[in-house]
Amino acid sequence: MGEMINGKSLAKEIRSNLKNEVKELKTHGISPKLTVILVGEDAASEVYVRNKERAANKIGIESQLLRYPADTTQTEILNKINELNADPTNHGILVQLPLPKSFNEGEVLLAIDPEKDVDGFHPISVGKLVAGQDCLMPCTPSGVIALIESTGTDITGKNAVIVGRSNIVGKPVAMMLMHKHATVTVCHSRTVDLPGKVADADIVIAAIGRPKFIQGDWIKSGAIVIDVGINRLDDGSLCGDVDYDTALERASYITPVPGGVGPMTIAMLMKNTVTAARRLAAKE
Repeated sequence: MGEMINGKSLAKEIRSNLKNEVKELKTHGISPKLTVILVGEDAASEVYVRNKERAANKIGIESQLLRYPADTTQTEILNKINELNADPTNHGILVQLPLPKSFNEGEVLLAIDPEKDVDGFHPISVGKLVAGQDCLMPCTPSGVIALIESTGTDITGKNAVIVGRSNIVGKPVAMMLMHKHATVTVCHSRTVDLPGKVADADIVIAAIGRPKFIQGDWIKSGAIVIDVGINRLDDGSLCGDVDYDTALERASYITPVPGGVGPMTIAMLMKNTVTAARRLAAKE
């Protein structure tokens, strides 16, 4: 029977360290500030944005939310991003995705100064991550790595299988695991014999967006399972991409949904904001 990895308590620990760091930065006249741009009405985005604001306030990070109606033009948003890039009192810029259909998401993300790209989605940030250079790392993948390491596991030499190849989770987490010397396999909808691939894994990362898709009997005994998926079932309850109850029987450690990866994503966003503030201040 495996042990649950408590993402909430790990995130709390990270936030508490950040709170001390922010206090220390403020004694040097540096007050970390995050700006979130929200375009249109998306229920899930509203929840994320509220959680981000709450976390920032608890840590002492100043956060501002800029709300725009769905019919706002892309030019208007690009002008605002340029203004925030030039504002030395603003350290982090986050454009909440998805944007309305009329927007070109790639162009919008490209406009953000990579040094203020707290989401880690800018092509320059992605390039640095691939090359193993220092950059602001994407938040969910950073949270995944922190959850694995919180178990005391050394990632070196482990077989890691990632199910899902998105730019937001699958690809960056593959890079991070490679930098930590894991042997990485990235699986997706066209993978042949997915259960067989998962059965070889010491570390399984599920990020495919399909409720309870990965079965417990696919999991190798003693593996670590990190479930990035968050799916709403017909009865309104939330579940991950892994069938938690059956996987718990075989895994050594597993993250729950909710309460696993979610709180860590927000903690890592706060960490990036504080890091950006520190680095930008050092340049002035």
